Amino acid sequence: MMKNQKIIAITGPSASGKTKLSVEVAKALNGEIISVDSRQIYKELDIGSAKPTEEERCGIPHYLIDVTDINKEYTVADFSDEANIKIKEIILKGKVPILVGGTGLYFRVLLQDFDLPRVAPNSESRAELDKCSNEELYAKLLKKDELLANKIHFNNRVKIIRALEVCYTLGMPMSQAQKKKENPYNVLWYGLNAQNRDYLYERINNRVDIMFKQGLLNEAKNLFEKYGDNKILLNTIGYQELYPYFKNETDLNSAVALLKQNTRRYAKRQISWFNANKSIKWFNIENQKPEYMSASIVADYKNM
Repeated sequence: MMKNQKIIAITGPSASGKTKLSVEVAKALNGEIISVDSRQIYKELDIGSAKPTEEERCGIPHYLIDVTDINKEYTVADFSDEANIKIKEIILKGKVPILVGGTGLYFRVLLQDFDLPRVAPNSESRAELDKCSNEELYAKLLKKDELLANKIHFNNRVKIIRALEVCYTLGMPMSQAQKKKENPYNVLWYGLNAQNRDYLYERINNRVDIMFKQGLLNEAKNLFEKYGDNKILLNTIGYQELYPYFKNETDLNSAVALLKQNTRRYAKRQISWFNANKSIKWFNIENQKPEYMSASIVADYKNM
């Protein structure tokens, strides 16, 4: 029944304007939005994850935001399962599913040909691995799965530990256990980017400044006081950079500068990830207005 159903995917780097565009498209097509963001799924990570406010949502239903607690496990497979349910529910209501976000792996597992092995989290294994330094963890992954290790940043403890967990459980490299699958949907892919990288980086810097005006510092302080050395917080841009400041190990200006730098670097990785998807129709945010982009997407949808 869902075979070849048309859905819209809007992606791109941080601060490229995905939220505003997706809301405009949803208004025009009677759509509902599913967030494809590995941090907006967590409750309490509000300002730092750039969750759309109620005002920004303009009455459009948004799903897979605030679905789990910071101290609970939530896997890519969990996201894929829940997103598929929401897609089907939206279609059955006669509305258009619009998937919006910047987490490349989530998009790939949900809407492309990539399937992850289903391996339940192992708290004992994780506790043991968590004793290792970043360098030790990366060395272990290089030994177990060099192909996968070359695709993960050596400081990304969460992904490395998960990859090792899968390798140990299955007795094989995770890259070998990953399977191809048939995509059940007819996806119209769109991406937002700037040809002038400095233009995007300036937008990122400005958004960080706005986040601090909105209260990011207090939000992060309260979260660290509540949860301590929480893995999600310490592996999330927007919070991890402020932890040393709260411990009096750096000054606020340095923490803010690092946050901007890390966000720019993340945006660069996002662009590289999505450039591999040749189905994406790209919009240049420097000279193409949101109303033009929205009209283009609506026309594509109606004419397909």
